Amino acid sequence: MPVGMIWFSNRMWNTIRMSDQKLFFDTDCLSAFLWVNGQAILPELYPGRIVIPEPVYIELSRPQISHLKRRIDLLKNNHQATLVPLNHGEPEYDLFWEMVSSPRKGMRLIGRGEASAIVLAKVNGGIVASNNLRDILPYIEQFGLEYTTTGDILVDAYKGGLITETQGNSLWAAMLAKRRKLGANSFSDFLRSK
Repeated sequence: MPVGMIWFSNRMWNTIRMSDQKLFFDTDCLSAFLWVNGQAILPELYPGRIVIPEPVYIELSRPQISHLKRRIDLLKNNHQATLVPLNHGEPEYDLFWEMVSSPRKGMRLIGRGEASAIVLAKVNGGIVASNNLRDILPYIEQFGLEYTTTGDILVDAYKGGLITETQGNSLWAAMLAKRRKLGANSFSDFLRSK
């Protein structure tokens, strides 16, 4: 890797580490890490910034995937992630309900995990963590939000020295095996596209 690239990576890493914006995870993005038991990367990269909307927690609490819930509970109990409810009667709940039941003309009907991540990021000035860009981009653009994906998070981990390219490829392959849609055949391919 050229010296200039290392300098840029360290500079980018410092920017990421110093940011105080919270990351609001949707179900797909969070589960990509949970399925492969790679969730420990998240608090290392984003200490104090991981937010799990309650609808995401509920979706990942189904009995047939109870091991994923246990992994979330470990993050929560270790104060590495915050669980945030959506309360009836609050403006963000009304927007959430619109997005999951009857969106405005020209907008897509989206899942509860995606909608909760978007509305909570909007209200709290946070970043949406989602892999389902096709569905969320119209909302991201409408509300002027930032977003990140599983691939972007792994690139941050690589640039921050938390994983090697080989480890990134192993995680990527395991995520693909769990039917996560990541947008490239390998971490190396994704990394080259950045």
